[in-house]
Amino acid sequence: MELGSLYDRCICSPIRSSSPIRPLLVHSTVSISLRKYPTLPATTSSSPSFFRRRNLCFASNSDTLVAGSRKEEDGKYRDVASKKEDEEDLKSWMHKNGLPPCKVVLKDRPSLNEKHKPIHYVAASEDLQVGDIAFSVPNSLVVTLERVLGNETIAELLTTNKLSELACLALYLMYEKKQGKKSFWFPYIRELDRQRGRGQLAVESPLLWSKDELDYLTGSPTKAEVLARAEGIKREYDELDTVWFMAGSLFQQYPYDIPTEAFSFEIFKQAFVAVQSCVVHLQKVSLARRFALVPLGPPLLAYSSNCKAMLTAVDGAVQLVVDRPYKAGESIAVWCGPQPNSKLLINYGFVDEDNPYDRLVIEAALNTEDPQYQDKRMVAQRNGKLSVQVFHVYAGKEREAILDLLPYIRLGYLSEPSEMQSVISSQGPVCPTSPCMERAVLDQLADYFRTRLDGYPSTLKEDETLLADGNLNPRKQVATRLIISEKKMLHACLQATIDYINQLPDHSVSPCPAPYAPLLK
Repeated sequence: MELGSLYDRCICSPIRSSSPIRPLLVHSTVSISLRKYPTLPATTSSSPSFFRRRNLCFASNSDTLVAGSRKEEDGKYRDVASKKEDEEDLKSWMHKNGLPPCKVVLKDRPSLNEKHKPIHYVAASEDLQVGDIAFSVPNSLVVTLERVLGNETIAELLTTNKLSELACLALYLMYEKKQGKKSFWFPYIRELDRQRGRGQLAVESPLLWSKDELDYLTGSPTKAEVLARAEGIKREYDELDTVWFMAGSLFQQYPYDIPTEAFSFEIFKQAFVAVQSCVVHLQKVSLARRFALVPLGPPLLAYSSNCKAMLTAVDGAVQLVVDRPYKAGESIAVWCGPQPNSKLLINYGFVDEDNPYDRLVIEAALNTEDPQYQDKRMVAQRNGKLSVQVFHVYAGKEREAILDLLPYIRLGYLSEPSEMQSVISSQGPVCPTSPCMERAVLDQLADYFRTRLDGYPSTLKEDETLLADGNLNPRKQVATRLIISEKKMLHACLQATIDYINQLPDHSVSPCPAPYAPLLK
């Protein structure tokens, strides 16, 4: 988020809260500075404890959010939890703290990694019918910026700058975990540790994969998206100290623990991904409440692209009304929003093969070196398109996507001023065309789809055979599922383009030269 105009402003009077959550304290009359190492108030700069934490916390059980594990001699981490800790599960803790009777239970799903504990999931405790309220979590058990920061104005101040809501929530939970069992949120944080940021396929987001594992996504645009998201998380990490200073004293128990001194980037990224996998976007609420962490919500709830049920904010609570019948013991699902499989993988670590929102992106751009570029740009805008236009190809609707793309490419192929004037004076997106121009347009499209398919190291058939063998590790398996869905759409686009070529009056005609053809990527 962009940094607003915050210079020479002061935040006065500390914020108090009667809730069990420890809110952010705002130091009295602290001027906001945006320098990397701002001058601290006299009350803190003179304290020797300000500089006492030079050693970063890496995999300590008390300092990480999703790395709740013990490092063994082989260098790998394994989950650690005493039997006493497991005696009171998340749901029992919630009932003790205000959760009313509900119609769900927590059940176990075996982990694909034998070194990790089974994953919990929410299931129906009895037969449910459409419209039944599965559970209603009181606001006192929901983590939002409004509650964490103790004041909605402060929450809005922070989230309209360089730090996102997810980063604030992740930072809060990291500090809370340092409290151990003293933290009110200990049972919830322990549950997040157990989940380890894994989705319903028991796979972590690619943001936590190794460099070699990211190669599973070679050829897919998703790989670049993962790297870009990781860079964004690093930029947010670099801003943590600024937010700490803006607040004067970030949390009551750790007034001198500068975030980047207390937590390494790897720990922050783990926490960020864990929060990303379970955060709920509430509708029709204030800015400071729109992103919420809801115990019993995701990732304990399964995500589905075809589901209509959503966690909704009601008076004093967040509730789930089911949209379909459930048998006792059946896993309960909620809608994950209109997200393509690439986003589902990055955000939640899974791919939905029946996702009606799965799509590819094609970016087309008018050639800026074209002498008629400005006229073409005007015609494109008149028809609701930009000089650099993004087109979406949805699974099962590839032919419709080609038909939507063709007029834009035809516009780029016009070269005669008289043709351009005809288009300018006409209504609608129709461009004068000829068999040779249409062949050139379709050939460019076909070459584009072939090039994208050639960018993958294997063929669709090879990937399907690999997946059918069932010997892939979980991360390779989910990556292969994504690659297969992308290739199917590209093959469908290529076949539709070839079909249109074959429908030309004389499909053997040579394509016209096009010195200023649109650029596709």
